[in-house]
Amino acid sequence: MLSPLTHDDPAAVATYRLLARLGSGGMGTVYLARTPGGRTVALKTVHARLATDPAFRARFRLETDAARIIGARHGAAVVDADPLAETPWLATEYVLGPPLDDAVALGGPLPEPTVRALGAALAGALAQLHSSDVVHRDLKPSNVLVTAYGPKIIDFGIARAAGDDHLTRTGAAAGTPAFMSPEQASGQEHPPAGDVFALAGVLVFAASGHGPFGTGSPADLLYRVRYAEPDLTGVPEALLPLLTACLAKDPAARPTTGDLIAHLHDGHGEFADHLPPLLLADIARRATDVWLHAPHRLPVPAGAAFAETAPSTPLSRRRALTLGSGSVLGLAGAGAGVWAWLNSRDTEGGTATGGTPTPTGPTAIPATTAADGAPAALWQQDDVLDREERITPLLAGADVVGLAETVSFRAVDTKTGSELWADSKVREPHQITTDGTNFYVSDGNFEGPGALMIRTLAARTGKETAKTITLKGIDGTTTELLAAVGSTLFTASRLGKRESDSDANQIGWHLLAVNLRTGKEAWRQPYAWDGVRPWLAQVVGDQLILGKNSGDLDTFLVQSRDVRTGRQLWKRRLPLKDSAAFKPGHLALDDRHIYLGGDRLRALRLTDGGIAWEYGSGTGSTNYGVPTVSRGIVYAQEAGDTQGIVAVRAPAGIRAWRQSPSDRPLTPEFFTAPVVGERYVYAPVRGGLNAVDPLNSRSAWVFQTDATRYVVDKERTRIIGAGESSVVAIPYA
Repeated sequence: MLSPLTHDDPAAVATYRLLARLGSGGMGTVYLARTPGGRTVALKTVHARLATDPAFRARFRLETDAARIIGARHGAAVVDADPLAETPWLATEYVLGPPLDDAVALGGPLPEPTVRALGAALAGALAQLHSSDVVHRDLKPSNVLVTAYGPKIIDFGIARAAGDDHLTRTGAAAGTPAFMSPEQASGQEHPPAGDVFALAGVLVFAASGHGPFGTGSPADLLYRVRYAEPDLTGVPEALLPLLTACLAKDPAARPTTGDLIAHLHDGHGEFADHLPPLLLADIARRATDVWLHAPHRLPVPAGAAFAETAPSTPLSRRRALTLGSGSVLGLAGAGAGVWAWLNSRDTEGGTATGGTPTPTGPTAIPATTAADGAPAALWQQDDVLDREERITPLLAGADVVGLAETVSFRAVDTKTGSELWADSKVREPHQITTDGTNFYVSDGNFEGPGALMIRTLAARTGKETAKTITLKGIDGTTTELLAAVGSTLFTASRLGKRESDSDANQIGWHLLAVNLRTGKEAWRQPYAWDGVRPWLAQVVGDQLILGKNSGDLDTFLVQSRDVRTGRQLWKRRLPLKDSAAFKPGHLALDDRHIYLGGDRLRALRLTDGGIAWEYGSGTGSTNYGVPTVSRGIVYAQEAGDTQGIVAVRAPAGIRAWRQSPSDRPLTPEFFTAPVVGERYVYAPVRGGLNAVDPLNSRSAWVFQTDATRYVVDKERTRIIGAGESSVVAIPYA
């Protein structure tokens, strides 16, 4: 619920204007805030007394990283953060929905269909978190927000990598006693199965209105969690066997998240169809209140020796029914979770993470077009088209750009911005790729024998232009399309059928080449699954170049394979901690080298994978973002003593020029590749696209946009930028 700001709350944090308090506790305060561009966020700050504690700062950084790992589908998407600020802060999307404990308080225990839908979606969220070797450790009703599109898990303050105890005092039990696992209550390691135990407690609460181990002092609760049988009074009879198994004292006896999904999901309807009318009405009210709320600040208490902070100017009232992507009727930014994803597999018409470098400056606030010379947008599409931002937009045909949204794949006219068609069967970005002419879409059987099905869609119309290719014995539901060149489609696929056991889904992975003309496999080569995706892929000559974040999360694996046989030609590992955030399309190469950022800017030889040259000191004080290469020059975002674009000559690794310091604060977006134009080099920065003039190495203007990935249309007349809430085109120059 929204509460007034107090007299000593700041008017703003960084570039975010504070509107109201969402809550405050022992660790910090959460505010409702708004960006200069009008986006509403939840902004969390820590108390000053904790900001001086290095261990707490480390926890806060881990919380930010874990929130990024779970992503926008199952959690509150991270918008911005500065864990190194004097008062560390984290800004996430403002989720339109009540905490689960408020939802139960509103209308009493939830009906069984609601509990099942909730459990299936939360199990999917935990599965995603566990696949990155992160455990939540504090799953409870107040940390689950219920939206019309699925639940979201929040508050990763004590989440950490599985098996990592360096921030946990030996013998200490961190978490909430009423929803702890027995092993956690004993101060032992909390494995993924501990999150399953906590999830069962959450579902017991949702179904009955009480937790499985009652209430009382922390000591009493910890004892009951470890030794007492759970109280399942009020839980529907059909759910008792499953929840009882989840609450087993032995972690090995508990079902997996995959088992929970299989037993809880009934295969019917959307998530909102399973919510009681009273709860849906509360979600709608919250969507309206965000825009109708007028900022208010409480006066200074009588006798207090504090100066009142100047309040912000109140926002104008906005029509509740024009919320677009922010409303409960907008597209699924709140995340359909695994519920909608699973449901799409059952019907014919059925419809990312890593951490980023710590921000070193405030969000860019570009001037208006008239003030600094930035061009006006050629068009802007404000419907939510690419909320998850997990792939680089795909260009196909002469004038089509494709964007993979949570609930569909959409094709947009690059000249007008109008939507040409949408395919609602594409639920995951890794299901689609292009050869520049057509789009290729994969799918498979959620139940029954494994089959990989590949459709060919015309770029302009979305119509199928070839017979569907079906390859038996391959799990099409997890297949990732890597690249399509000529008549060959390259995939990362698992042999067999889809399994409910998550361990089984880690076995049998292969790289495949599919002949699109004959519909037959050209070759398959096994590789070891290490729990981390996606592959980045590009074909140059007769080599398939592949890159991916390694399972150790500290190195980046690059390899070359013969496109004709799949035989590995060479491979190399490079130190690159944050590459989990790389998106398909983020490989920069020419006919001689592959270029990668990190602690240094590196060029690897295509012939043998050896390092041709390195640029930068490698000391850790300077970092380089995802590079791009054009006309013999490699461009990358650089952050250190100075920050901005650096241009390095591709053949020898010698600097050509470096961006001069700007009179405006610009924070580089490291995981977005620069765009090279005829007159400018365009550097993605927080809040916009910075046009740098190579003739004087200075910023000419900044175009304001929330886009995070850019492509240039085939006619080289437009730069298309895709972001969380809009797609925009600006003139290419």
